[in-house]
Amino acid sequence: MASPDSFVPVAELADVRESGRELVSADGRAIALFAHEGEVRAVDNACPHMGFPLVEGTVDEGVLTCHWHHARFELSCGDTFDPWADDVLTYPVDVRDGTVYVDPHPEPDDPPEVHWSDRLEDGLEQNLRLVVAKSVIGLADAGVDATKPLETGIRFGCRYRRQGWGPGLTILTAMANVLTDLDPVDRKRALYHGLLQVGGDVSNEPPQFEQDALGATATDFDRLLSWFRENVEVRDPNGAERVLRTAIDAGYEDDELAQLLATAATDHRYIQTGHVLDFVNKACEALDHIGWDHADVVLPSLVRGLTSADRAEESAEWRRPIDLAGLLDDTFDELHRFVEFGARKTWSRPDGMLDSLLGDDPDAIVDTLVEAIRDGATPEQLADVVAFAAGTRVAQFATSNEFSDWNTVHHTFTYANAVHQLTKRTDAVELYRGVFDAAINVYLDRFLNTPPAPLPDVNPDADPDDALDTLSAAFDTEGHVADAGRAAAHFLDAGGDTATLRRELGAALLSEDAGFHTYQALEAGFTQAASRPPEEARTLLVGVARYLAAHSPTRREREQTFTIAARLQRGESVHETVDSE
Repeated sequence: MASPDSFVPVAELADVRESGRELVSADGRAIALFAHEGEVRAVDNACPHMGFPLVEGTVDEGVLTCHWHHARFELSCGDTFDPWADDVLTYPVDVRDGTVYVDPHPEPDDPPEVHWSDRLEDGLEQNLRLVVAKSVIGLADAGVDATKPLETGIRFGCRYRRQGWGPGLTILTAMANVLTDLDPVDRKRALYHGLLQVGGDVSNEPPQFEQDALGATATDFDRLLSWFRENVEVRDPNGAERVLRTAIDAGYEDDELAQLLATAATDHRYIQTGHVLDFVNKACEALDHIGWDHADVVLPSLVRGLTSADRAEESAEWRRPIDLAGLLDDTFDELHRFVEFGARKTWSRPDGMLDSLLGDDPDAIVDTLVEAIRDGATPEQLADVVAFAAGTRVAQFATSNEFSDWNTVHHTFTYANAVHQLTKRTDAVELYRGVFDAAINVYLDRFLNTPPAPLPDVNPDADPDDALDTLSAAFDTEGHVADAGRAAAHFLDAGGDTATLRRELGAALLSEDAGFHTYQALEAGFTQAASRPPEEARTLLVGVARYLAAHSPTRREREQTFTIAARLQRGESVHETVDSE
């Protein structure tokens, strides 16, 4: 209960009764007073939805209605009837000797971190863009670590989408991966974008119903691995989920669970244009962020994608005019022998290997990889060079191709990145197959570099500030792909800081209504560039800049919503300023 000393006088009771409503101020807070049904009620004047002045609303039968978007509030407690609107803050009222007093600093029902966590769940459940934006900003401003909204979004997306892990969860995890590359306010934007995509994926979808683990938790890992692969092979999601849950309940290590999933995802060639293995990798990365104790919620969401995926060996391009799938089958029959031959050898990448991988002879590409394995190359070492080859395809994509073919080179790159990241997690021999799949797809993408777009000439005399201005302008005008790539390269050539370029590219992405692949392109490019020598990092960041420019500008509706949410959180009005034409 409020202390009598906390109340301040704000209006004469007679005036409030005569007018029915009054706008007053107390300690800098704008408060709307309403005389209704013999009582005086006080609420914050700003509608919690979009900030419209509630004193201009109407009251009927104890319900206050805002006239802007017709949000409705129970007047005595401030609770809303409309989940998209949020509750309005109410103030305790006391009438003394004909004067109305209010307490301008009431105790909130919940601390901000609890309130905004609850509202985030509402926003995800109802797929409410503005609520998600306000919740993300509110949690960040309350000092809540990003892990909390991440955990909420990841668990929500895994539990309430029957098809399981999808683009929204991938985007959310990708944005979590690049948070440290972004300015603080863009970190809020990144979480907002990812969570919004999760809510959109789940909207109107049936929930996921869990299977139970088998009772045989003492089964050894190799047997569980065999069972899991067999159930995926025959496209039985229920059986595969039970086996996976058994492995989780048995307490197998993180790398073993990753091996289980990655092995099944590479039993067939380049399944679902690489998305399934990328989802496996992103699910593992999500657990790195929120903790592997959530594996029982997260990993089973991958099963339906694994069992229902298209398999590349079933497609014409992998069978004709060259039987690429058959070529790999023959190679994989001998894979363990190649690995044994290379045991205890130390491999380093030979000169010319990249040119071989970017060549037009699939037999030579396979021979190059086999020779590397026989010379002791690990899955991680081979995945590293193949991922760079795939990234080079993106950086040198010829814009004379159809626009949709950006996705073709992009899919290969994100798949190769997923293979690379998984090889850092588990040294399973089966991941060599993912390396070969990625390399063959780099070969199939060769015509999209015919001729290759030239990488920008090195220009150490460029002005880095001018380069950033050119880069920004390229994202604001359709079709300035070459300008964006050249500006990114010249910024680095002139000694520009890589971290600054990454922040600029991240800000550009987050200002757009980006599609699924654009988020992936930025995150995979950043990940691959992070640990490479400057020349390779330059190529990969040129690819990121070109890809973003090819998919910009958009209507930028999401940014408008985020801007409104940010202004509301700061207590600013969003309805008084009129745009000038």
